[in-house]
Amino acid sequence: GASCPTSDSDTTEMLGFKSIDKVTPGEVSDRFFMGQLTLVDVRSDEEFEEVRVPGVLHIPVTEIKGRLAEIPAGHPVAFLCRSGHRSSLAARMAARHRDDVMNVDGGMDAWLRAGLPSATCPVSHERSSNTPPMAPALAGRLNRQSEKE
Repeated sequence: GASCPTSDSDTTEMLGFKSIDKVTPGEVSDRFFMGQLTLVDVRSDEEFEEVRVPGVLHIPVTEIKGRLAEIPAGHPVAFLCRSGHRSSLAARMAARHRDDVMNVDGGMDAWLRAGLPSATCPVSHERSSNTPPMAPALAGRLNRQSEKE
């Protein structure tokens, strides 16, 4: 559209972080569990395996650029990492494509300190038969992980 000329895309990239709201884990938690917000965890597979927010969308920050399309557009999106640094990078990337982007201030550390819901059970679902089969790509990623044990 005419409203965003390509000539100054460098400037908007540099200034892009201005438009990303920092939100506290408490604010995000309320909205996320009420279904008003998409929460994306951008930590590594290992960190995600250790502890995570139940029902969160997991896209490691190294993959976020190619997987932005997986983030639903119907709700605002908040990015979460361990401390807030990687999630701010992910939020910045997403903010180039949408304007309803937030970064969870303090990350998973602050989330846990606030006593908000978290899950620590193993992510691999191979052993329980009542869960639907996962997408092969995801199962492959998890298998890679369990080989290390």
